[in-house]
Formats: sequence, structure tokens, C-alpha cells
Amino acid sequence: MTRLIALLALLAIPAPQDQPNLTLDGATPIIDNDQVTVWDFNWTRGVPSPLELQSSDSIWISVSPSVGDVRYWAKGAPRRAERSIGTPIHMIAIDVKDHRVAPLANTSGVPNAFPRPGINRKVFENDRVIVWDFTWTKGVPTPMHFHDKNVVVVYLGTGTLRSTTPDGKAVDNKWKPGDTRFNLRDRVHTETLTDGELRAIITELK
Repeated sequence: MTRLIALLALLAIPAPQDQPNLTLDGATPIIDNDQVTVWDFNWTRGVPSPLELQSSDSIWISVSPSVGDVRYWAKGAPRRAERSIGTPIHMIAIDVKDHRVAPLANTSGVPNAFPRPGINRKVFENDRVIVWDFTWTKGVPTPMHFHDKNVVVVYLGTGTLRSTTPDGKAVDNKWKPGDTRFNLRDRVHTETLTDGELRAIITELK
């Protein structure tokens, strides 16, 4: 996280009024529903963003060059960001709306999705989200697990992930850096990386 923060100039100066979270040139909404709006954008070298107030809690995830760095912005926080030198930053930003969907009670007989065995780390948790950093190991299936919360998954590698449900049905999905998905809760499956190298930042929504 410190590497990403070093790339941002953060100014604690109140903005004159509340503005949309992202007015950066080229910011594209890729997911929009009652819980989140997710943006995909690139900072151009040396071009500052406008000074603005966060209109929602927001999680920013660096796809490149600082792969997997995460920054949390609280609702109402003044924000300004400027790319200094080097390669432009590719970011995914998750704006968390006020609408909440409570986690489901787990009556599935299998563990919740997180925490799970393997290479995983809780990045942070508050009253709105839990953010996990997870890397799959090729050929090693995760335990069968239950998703009690809706999630936003930002993939940070290139690989094929096989999802297998308890009845044995399997679906292969190919992912590349920056691919982002909103997955609904109430799912039971196991996942196996069949080729490539794959990591993700997974945001569980409370």
C-alpha cells in the first residue's frame, strides 16, 4: 500500500462542494447496481485530478504498475491525486453505495469463502466491506465454500479458473489483469487454477 500512496499527492483541503467521485478523463463505469459503481481508469502522467469530496466510501485497486496496492477513501474525505513520473497507473475504483445487503446465514454445511487455506491476506475491514488479497496455486483446489456476501473481484493475473459446484458441474473462465466481476452471494463451489498465474483483490460487501 505504501508504494501506491507514494504515487499520490493527497491534499486535505476542503472542496467547495460535493462532486461525483470520479471526474478523471477516461474513467469508465464498468459495473453499476444498487450496491456499487465500479470504475476503470488510467492516470495520464503529470495530469492532476480535480480536487473533490468522496460522495461514497471507495476502494481503489492498482492493476499496474504497483500490482495489488489498495487505497481506501472514506465518504466525505477530500481527495486529489496526481501521477508524478513513469508509466501511467491503471486503477479499478469501487464506490460503495449506501444500500446494504446483509450477509446470509450459512446453513450450507461448508465454510464461508473467507478466510480460506492458501495464500490469502485480509487487507482491511470496516463496517461496509472486507477486502482480501488472494492468490490461487495452480492445480490446488480451494476448499468447497459458501459465499454469504456479494463480492467485487478484481483479477490481477492471467489464467484460467475452474469453478466446480457440489454436483460436479464445472465452468472455466479465463481472466486477465483488470478484469472485474460482481458476484452474487448464496453460492457454493470450489475453484481450481488450471493454467497461468492468478491473483485477485476480493471485496466482500456488508
